[in-house]
Amino acid sequence: MKIVSALVVTAALLISGCASVEMASKEESAKAKEFSIPSQGNAGVYVYRDSVIGKAYKKDIWIDSKCIGESAPDVFFYTEVEGGKTHTVDTESEFSPNSLEILFEAGKNYFIRQFIKMGVFVGGAGLEQIPEEQGKQDVARLEMAKPGKCSAP
Repeated sequence: MKIVSALVVTAALLISGCASVEMASKEESAKAKEFSIPSQGNAGVYVYRDSVIGKAYKKDIWIDSKCIGESAPDVFFYTEVEGGKTHTVDTESEFSPNSLEILFEAGKNYFIRQFIKMGVFVGGAGLEQIPEEQGKQDVARLEMAKPGKCSAP
């Protein structure tokens, strides 16, 4: 019975705890939330996390094996990539990275939601592309994180 109680308490802490990362300035966050057209020849990429589950987890995000940062609840990252090319967006999961390959068109903004899913030992993460209007609504409620360090993809 004690083991079951300990597991329940541990699971509750993992679900309700809150991870934090270094945040960008309010000005940088507000500018990114203007959803401007990306630089000539590039596509804008917003990667965000707004899930309720797994608030204690931080999960790395990469684009083409380049570290974007370590996510936390209610944050987003913004970066630009070369348009007209397929790029790979990765996030770490329990046993292996999860990836999305997307052809990014120049001049467009893309929204990718990272979500936490419960795993066998620790929570994993997944990625999904979100339609632009929904992505804008979601990102508008979040704050921008500074790019950070990742472990190897």
